[in-house]
Amino acid sequence: MNTAAAQKEIERLTALVRYYNTQYYQHSRSEISDYAFDQLLAQLTQLENQFPALRAKASPTEQVGEAPSRNFKTIVHQYPMLSLSNTYSAGEIHEFLKRIQKILPNEPIEFFCELKFDGVAVSLIYEQGMLKNGITRGDGEKGDDITQNVKTIKTIPTAIMHLNTPPTFEVRGEVFMPRAHFASLNKKRQAQGQASLANPRNAASGTLKMLDPNAVAERALDGYMYNLIADDLKTHETGIGLLGKWGFNVSSTYQKCKTIDQVLAYITYWETKKDSLPVDVDGIVIKINSIAQQKKLGATAKSPRWAIAYKYKPASARTVLAAITYQVGRTGAITPVAELQPIHLAGTMVKRASVHNANEIKRLNLHEQDTVYIQKSGEIIPKITGIDVAKRQPDSKPIRFITHCPACKTPLVRATDEAIYYCPNTKHCTPQIIGSLWHFVHRKAMNIDSIGHKTIDLLFHKGLVRTPADLYALCYQDLAPLEGFQDQAIKNLLQGIKNSKRMPFTKVLFGLGIRHVGETAAEKLAQYFKNIEALAKANVEALIATPEVGEKITNSVVAYFQDVDHVQLIESLKKVGVTLAINNKATTQLHQLFFKKSFVVSGTFQNFSRAAVKALIKAHGGKVLSAISSNLDYLLAGDNMGPIKLAKAKKLGIPMLSEAMFIQMIPQHVAWLHFHKYTIFPKWWLVKILHSCAAHDFF
Repeated sequence: MNTAAAQKEIERLTALVRYYNTQYYQHSRSEISDYAFDQLLAQLTQLENQFPALRAKASPTEQVGEAPSRNFKTIVHQYPMLSLSNTYSAGEIHEFLKRIQKILPNEPIEFFCELKFDGVAVSLIYEQGMLKNGITRGDGEKGDDITQNVKTIKTIPTAIMHLNTPPTFEVRGEVFMPRAHFASLNKKRQAQGQASLANPRNAASGTLKMLDPNAVAERALDGYMYNLIADDLKTHETGIGLLGKWGFNVSSTYQKCKTIDQVLAYITYWETKKDSLPVDVDGIVIKINSIAQQKKLGATAKSPRWAIAYKYKPASARTVLAAITYQVGRTGAITPVAELQPIHLAGTMVKRASVHNANEIKRLNLHEQDTVYIQKSGEIIPKITGIDVAKRQPDSKPIRFITHCPACKTPLVRATDEAIYYCPNTKHCTPQIIGSLWHFVHRKAMNIDSIGHKTIDLLFHKGLVRTPADLYALCYQDLAPLEGFQDQAIKNLLQGIKNSKRMPFTKVLFGLGIRHVGETAAEKLAQYFKNIEALAKANVEALIATPEVGEKITNSVVAYFQDVDHVQLIESLKKVGVTLAINNKATTQLHQLFFKKSFVVSGTFQNFSRAAVKALIKAHGGKVLSAISSNLDYLLAGDNMGPIKLAKAKKLGIPMLSEAMFIQMIPQHVAWLHFHKYTIFPKWWLVKILHSCAAHDFF
């Protein structure tokens, strides 16, 4: 290959690697397997080594991870958080040992082997036994401050009660979503007509980047800690022992090895056993046990020389595409699924594979009866990774995405800025109606836990329920003849429906299923307009003025209330007593100190969590926003707040309050909150306590 051709290929590979890195780190999407990505990176590295003059200063072969997100404050790592060199062969492990022996001649080498859990690497900083910061890897030099999100993970201690901990130390580990919880989460998303999350790793990554710690807590993340950085440690093994002693969650699957043969035996053992674990494992990490030897070996710009990751190749197989079927979600989104000739893969019989959308069908150039390569690497269902074109029949026709809804035959539509096709027949498309009913009764909406998927399906097909209002017309006589409905079950169901009338307006609004109106948007709209009548009458200008409500939500809300059937539904819900306004008693405020004042809260605080201070602002009549604009009244600036927000606030001349200034404004209301410093509570719980204290003159 000449220089011109090499430069062109380097540019192509660089663009690909950067694209996949961005999808993986910033958007929590794995568009190709780790193995395929590593092969691309290896090709790029080989070409750059062959033509060193063509290596760019910012080449992805020299970078770790991805730049930190702008949504979080950035923290610089005290020690670089490097990535590991990867290998897929036993030969390269022997080469790893030779490189070590060259730097450490005649020194005995002891290895420490650990499972490589497929999650998100985090750094935890402790001072005086208290968790100060939780930080993502970021670009290796600096990462995102996700402290409040980390505090929601029950297995990560916020306070170490052991007396002999160093004044300061750092713990590194992997945050993940257990397989069982991931499957449960996807089941709920599917029932609500939402797209399934791709795999547990991406789900964990996306969860840690949520801006609301309460939403993070609901995802029930977990983590294993695998490294202690502290003074006076002799071995990595000692650090692991201390982590366990101090209450950190440490996997018991590690093993100390004296020889490479023992290392290889460990790799072989876990290749088959890893699937029995509750968390995904994509390889083995091999470390030099001696800390002194680690320091002698040092690191490259990207990776430590004293550790290497052996990666298991993803389970893959080849089978025949029998057909493409299409699923209709609650919102009318059409999802294609590949039906396959059944094949055994990674311990299960695979009959279906993900295709995602019309763009993916086109990208793969799928044809009828194609022989396809499928891969199972942490996915809830396998995905098609390629086609064996040599086996394609000459008369095979390309797969064309359907033009009409498979359920109601309505012509599909597609927004210019979206990859998804939709069925617009929201009123007469059975899957959409059933999906909307389930969304209404879901625990995040009306929370009627006595009604499940099968019950909703049965009630609909028996003609008893077609809209959410129909639920409130059900009686004992309607349900008694139905199969499987016993006396107590019927009473529980009817009582659950009756209890749902007390659910707050924000939950009802979310339960209506207005497109683009999620939980956060429903809360903002409810707080801003106070009742359903005001919201229904709101024009575009009024809606767009609502904090954090954009054009998509605005247009969707306007369209919803212009529909006669939706107006009738609201009237029906009103007649049966469903809450369609903010309960004034429930929102009684401690004082009007911050009436009509808006705040952005940024950074960390010494005396209470961000959730606590936000609740306190709201309890005093204030509004908490997420973005800085010229209309903002105050920026409440904690420690280590994001530089972008700080610069923008200064530019706009926004008044800034320190924590001390804020406490001086409401000193008699803050003292009790000190205990809250290291704990995350649901926002509704905290506000309830505040209101209760005010009612009993505790302040």
